[in-house]
Amino acid sequence: MDFSLSPEQKEMYDLAIKFAKNEMIPFAAEYDEEGTFCEKQIKKAWELGFVNTCIPEKFGGNGFTLLDAVTIGEALSYGCMGMYTSIMCNDLALTPIVVGGSDEQKEKFLRPFTESPKLASFCLTEPGNGSDAAGIKTTIKDGGDHWILNGQKMWITNGGYADLFTVYCTTDPELKHKGICALVVDAKSEGVSIGNKEDKMGQRTSDTRAIQFENVKVPKENMLGSPGDGWKIAMKTLDHSRPLVSSIALGGSQRALDLASQYAKERIQFNVPIAKHQAIQFMLAEMQMKIEAARLLIQKAAWQADQGIQNTIAASSAKAFAADTCMQITTDAVQIYGGYGYSKEYPVEKLMRDAKLIQIYEGTSQIQRLVISREVLK
Repeated sequence: MDFSLSPEQKEMYDLAIKFAKNEMIPFAAEYDEEGTFCEKQIKKAWELGFVNTCIPEKFGGNGFTLLDAVTIGEALSYGCMGMYTSIMCNDLALTPIVVGGSDEQKEKFLRPFTESPKLASFCLTEPGNGSDAAGIKTTIKDGGDHWILNGQKMWITNGGYADLFTVYCTTDPELKHKGICALVVDAKSEGVSIGNKEDKMGQRTSDTRAIQFENVKVPKENMLGSPGDGWKIAMKTLDHSRPLVSSIALGGSQRALDLASQYAKERIQFNVPIAKHQAIQFMLAEMQMKIEAARLLIQKAAWQADQGIQNTIAASSAKAFAADTCMQITTDAVQIYGGYGYSKEYPVEKLMRDAKLIQIYEGTSQIQRLVISREVLK
């Protein structure tokens, strides 16, 4: 068993961490304060090949494995969790096309993302249905040569900048998961309305909005699979994307540990650096242990996906553990900084605010535990 990265993966990580330190960290506080969308960083990341990691080589992609992608994700999230959320969102939105689309659909919808830095959004959550994804109310009706789409989606990442939406809808809400469909929708379609940007606690550089669909005409050929296939496509997508989201937590956790350990060596109390005090040493040790455990869970979930092994338990385990770990580690980093950690002058308070979202989106930490227990009890 070899736990080391390949030379190519090490090279990717080194390039990504350099990008994070030079292009993300210097802008993170300003973008957070002003709520500025990270368009500049997304474009540069696209030029380096760090966006759309899910697109197969056959359709213009780089042919990355999921293990490659989480390696890149950890490095970029070290720079800014919010910026990488916006970068990773393309994978979340395009993976349904990869796992559920025909070759013709993949060529039509994926290739343009390899030719210019376009953005896409994954539209599943609704105002009244977050964790209960099978209870969505957005509907489609047969309009002859097209579908007619009506409904509202909520908390949509990149919603104000997306060129394409992957929208989950239903032929009949009473059918629950059996009626769910996945549609590819042009964001500029008539009847699409974009809500105001949400004023979030953390990950403020990431654009989040509500999207309204009112009698939107969608070509019949834009449905992925057949009516009723949407639930299966969504679950396959989340098994792929949850390791990526977990890598956001991992990168943020590593950044918090690095900042806290450096500060502990510099901050003097009782005539010695606080790193000399066992209470601080134990906090740092706990951080390191949990980061190593999270990294192994993430890598296993990604490796299983790459090997064609069902990774539902591993993906949800990685998501829940890494998210909860990041929340704890960033909170402890603030504690180690003391009063200074609570000030916006220092970066750890932003890390703590950014971390909270990872416990919520892409399935809450509680939903991950339900997924795991359901699989265990089969």
